Amino acid sequence: MSGVASWARYLTPDARHRRLGLVCLGAGTSSGHVATLPARTLDCYAVVFLSRGAGRLRWGGRELPLVAPALFWLLPGVEHGYGPDAGGWDEWWALFDGPAARAYQDLGHVPRDEPVAPVADAAGLQVAFGALARVCRPDDPSADVAAAAALHQLIVTTRRATAPDPAADPVLAALSRDACRPITVAAHARTLGLTEAALREATRRAAGCSPKEFVLRTRLTRAKELLATTDLPVVAVAARTGYDDPGYFTRVFTRQVGVPPTRFREQERRGPLR
Repeated sequence: MSGVASWARYLTPDARHRRLGLVCLGAGTSSGHVATLPARTLDCYAVVFLSRGAGRLRWGGRELPLVAPALFWLLPGVEHGYGPDAGGWDEWWALFDGPAARAYQDLGHVPRDEPVAPVADAAGLQVAFGALARVCRPDDPSADVAAAAALHQLIVTTRRATAPDPAADPVLAALSRDACRPITVAAHARTLGLTEAALREATRRAAGCSPKEFVLRTRLTRAKELLATTDLPVVAVAARTGYDDPGYFTRVFTRQVGVPPTRFREQERRGPLR
């Protein structure tokens, strides 16, 4: 590959590192007239960031255009191949695996069906890939742990670089605003002018969960704040977070948080209560 500048490092994490949930198997960069990668199937995940150029991706029987700045994902067991047009391109890549990778899929950070995404914040991605590259040092005994941490940050950065700000999402904003009111999912959908199916899809795409799960997390987060920072009785905390029945609130809180509201308050109390 004349006219190509490339750099690659590989790591071999052991079973202890895999208990971290996410392991980096390799990272690198190529620039110039990179050769087209023939059809292959990986046993791990990969993410590729194009900072310059254009080309094509063959992915699961589909052929997709690639125009920088863009990001694409390669999933285990999915046949793929890719390469630049005649002008070449600049790419960063990382290989990773572990149960956290599948969790990131479930949360929508690693897409299942649409592997290519345009990038709005190319500078942020270059910083994140650069940080991963710097810690991938096979001569450093702590490299696998540092690379796992950098990889978590990279995946979070890819989400922010390719998706709208969740705080600005009108669906999530409406669900957050009314989460502590006794409103059904069907009523939320009507208010937003959506079908229930469309609301579920929009919420899953923006937050990686169903509307019911998003509302529940929002309520419990607010309940934790009230328990930790006020002296409101549990019955009042329940009412302020959308639960008319304090007994039901206590059961839900205990099941989701792992301790009853009173125990959570004892553990989290900091100084005089307001």
